[in-house]
Amino acid sequence: MISRLIQSFICAFLTISAVPLAAQAPQDVTYFEMVEDSLSGLAKTLLRDSLAEHRLKAGTEIKNLLQEALSAEYAFQYPFSGLRGISIQYPQDSTFRIFTWQLYVSENDYRYGGFLQHSSGSVYPLEDHSAEVRMPEYEVMSPDYWYGTVYYNIKQTGKKRDRHYLLFGYDGYELFRKRKLIDVLVFKDGEPRFGAPVFQHGPGKVKHRVVREYSAEVSTRLNYDDVLEMIMFDHLIGQNGPHGEGLTYYPDGSYEAYKLEKDGKWVHVEKVFDQVSEEAPRPSPILDNRKKDIFGRGNQ
Repeated sequence: MISRLIQSFICAFLTISAVPLAAQAPQDVTYFEMVEDSLSGLAKTLLRDSLAEHRLKAGTEIKNLLQEALSAEYAFQYPFSGLRGISIQYPQDSTFRIFTWQLYVSENDYRYGGFLQHSSGSVYPLEDHSAEVRMPEYEVMSPDYWYGTVYYNIKQTGKKRDRHYLLFGYDGYELFRKRKLIDVLVFKDGEPRFGAPVFQHGPGKVKHRVVREYSAEVSTRLNYDDVLEMIMFDHLIGQNGPHGEGLTYYPDGSYEAYKLEKDGKWVHVEKVFDQVSEEAPRPSPILDNRKKDIFGRGNQ
């Protein structure tokens, strides 16, 4: 009798396990908890596995599973607050959210994936084409032609009629050089577009996004400052890197900024403070809490 009960339990368990996640009542919180747990495991592989083929496979599985989950009913109401290894950013009006992640392929090959999910239920996969973009500060892009990055902040500006969202992101880029950027998200006829002519960087020079490239050996600041009400970033100076990498850029302790004007433009401020720090402050690393340098050596 006990043996038959055990056999029945095993058969029932195997039957439940074989049912695709999408068929298990997507509106049930349990479904999203299962997805969240699976995504966290895949993200761990994505970020930590030593084999590129495993990381690539994990990236594909994250994309497929997340698209399925975000397309389910009530998906926008589930916060995924326990998800690790994938960035989730909301604007102040909570009308959408953006999921982004980084895939390290090799020392000079970083790729990015993501989804933009609108509160209406629309889901837009973000396809990374940053390697093909020759003038990233002047391109208007779309979800299927996106400058790949991991977003770490969103700043909402403007009234409803001309609202735009500043997206602050990190790009691993290359072994010796990293990038941080400010993209601009706007909705045209309900459809998302990336890049808008809002950064006034001198007479007749207007950028659609800001890209800041710097040495991998330093950290730099690029974020909105709520106290100063400006976008603050390090002033960078070029010099030859110590490892034969050629010209790279380093903070010199002074700051630049963008300040929002009444016409909706972010106008460049060449120098914010009169004093110069002896050492530029180091913000918390984005996706990089390493205690080793770029060659794997321990810091002295």
